[in-house]
Amino acid sequence: MRYRNMEDCINDLEQHGHLIRVKEEVDPDLEMAAIHMKVHEAKGPALLFENVKGSKFQAVSNLFGTIERSKFMFRETLEGVQRVMTVRGDPMKALKTPFKHIRTGLAAWQALPKQKSISLPVSAQEIQISDLPLIKHWPMDGGAFVTLPQVYTEDPDKPGIMNSNLGMYRVQLSGNEYEMNKEIGMHYQIHRGIGIHQAKAVKKGEPLKVSIFIGGPPSHTLSAVMPLPEGMSEMTFAGLLAGRRFRYSYKDGYCISNDADFVITGEIYPGETKPEGPFGDHLGYYSLTHEFPLMRVHKVYAKPNAIWPFTVVGRPPQEDTAFGDLIHEITGDAIKQEIPGVKEVHAVDAAGVHPLLFAIGSERYTPYTDVKKPTELLTIANRILGTGQLSLAKYLFITAEDKQPLDTHQEVEFLTYMMERMDLQRDIHFQTQTTIDTLDYSGTGLNSGSKVVMAAYGDKIRELCREVPEALKNIRGYDNPQLIMPGMVSIQTSAFTNYEDTDREMKEFTDLLHKRGGLEACPMIIVCDDSSFMSANLSNFLWATFTRSNPSHDMYGVNSGYHHKHWGCDQLIIDARVKPHQAPPLIPDPSVEKRIERFFAKGASLESIKL
Repeated sequence: MRYRNMEDCINDLEQHGHLIRVKEEVDPDLEMAAIHMKVHEAKGPALLFENVKGSKFQAVSNLFGTIERSKFMFRETLEGVQRVMTVRGDPMKALKTPFKHIRTGLAAWQALPKQKSISLPVSAQEIQISDLPLIKHWPMDGGAFVTLPQVYTEDPDKPGIMNSNLGMYRVQLSGNEYEMNKEIGMHYQIHRGIGIHQAKAVKKGEPLKVSIFIGGPPSHTLSAVMPLPEGMSEMTFAGLLAGRRFRYSYKDGYCISNDADFVITGEIYPGETKPEGPFGDHLGYYSLTHEFPLMRVHKVYAKPNAIWPFTVVGRPPQEDTAFGDLIHEITGDAIKQEIPGVKEVHAVDAAGVHPLLFAIGSERYTPYTDVKKPTELLTIANRILGTGQLSLAKYLFITAEDKQPLDTHQEVEFLTYMMERMDLQRDIHFQTQTTIDTLDYSGTGLNSGSKVVMAAYGDKIRELCREVPEALKNIRGYDNPQLIMPGMVSIQTSAFTNYEDTDREMKEFTDLLHKRGGLEACPMIIVCDDSSFMSANLSNFLWATFTRSNPSHDMYGVNSGYHHKHWGCDQLIIDARVKPHQAPPLIPDPSVEKRIERFFAKGASLESIKL
């Protein structure tokens, strides 16, 4: 089915058993988010909240809660989109087999946006920000946020829809110093298209016009997060995925999505900021309060019977995990086409996506030599760390296949393969005092931190331990050593205080381990607050280790040292303890958890969901 709007989508999902209506009144202050998370965790259906306290509008969540439901929504267009993406990456295919790609051309025609003279029905009623479902997601959040916005801006130098940017940037509707109905916060991170547009507007001394679309066909929401090839507009992709051209109009000089449920228009003026946040984010921690652009509200529109879509982010996996799975399904081999030599890149969801990348590359530089070591892999690593949002990666583990196939999504097998082959004196490569993800507080400041590339290629150089080595037992101040996976052990110690003390403590620890010896089969040691938690499952290890460490500051080594400014060691130690400067983790409010039990009780709307 090709949806014209959000209502079409909801009716279709309900008809096929993919949606439940919540008829009881629900409080947007924490209750709606808590219900969503419980249902999502149970792999439950989409939820239509019919009675939102304080608002006349309905709200829907968990639309993209599973990859199966996401693919169901786009069942009539997904194949055509995949064909178009393939041909865009390799246009010679279309030239060599023109008849085969006729359908691709027909699908691509839907990608052309269609301007209408009037912007109905979304502009049928003008409302206020205070009329919206003001949803607060986590206890320490600074206010209500839009979590599925489609933020539209145009290039000030080349106005028009084909030079526009559509992105999913966090929008704060209430709280802090924002004047209700007149001001909202616009949080966007580095490497985002809106930043380029704002920089051009600032240079001209002009405000940047912004339109925020909420709702409409689900293809519009997905388009706002798609990593599209250079030169391909999100608006064309929205039409392509919907199987229906993106319809728009202009009102008061602002672009209006005719099929959206809500549109917020306004301007960002040069130099105007206000504190935005905190917000419980997708790394599993709060992003803290910082100065971000202020948007002065012009007008707010809603179509008749408008429905407010939202999601909840937190420690993975959440609904945005399914977003990522669907994007991978659509883009397929796009990364191979963009970066020669790359076979696979996996942004590890359990680690919050940007903190950790696994990659498989190629080694073709010196096939005539007998010695195998990373060469082309290092070139590919630099390309990866210079490409779009991949450049936000903090840890990059990269290897190449040699005699056996690899899969980056098999995390234990992938890391085992690497650790069997890594020469830790040679294969660790740092980038210090550089940019990292805005949401990552492990570094030295907002957007500031370090990166490390760990490369491995060649024959196996060690057998990995399958139990905790004796050398890691009975060390004063370091307790409860636990095997995480082959060759990797966690060990707990006292809480982190400061880097001066830690540097001294880590030197004493590594010197002791060097004297003891016996760690040849254990190339990686994770120092942490709770080794039982760290080793309990793979998800805990990936999340805690790579969100709580800054490579330049938190990596140590046994027998470490510098040779011509290159650092290496015999055993690598990552300090994954919580640091005082890091953001607090997301913890649900117990009283809210207790309150929402009524929705799952006998006779309630959600009774049928098995939690």
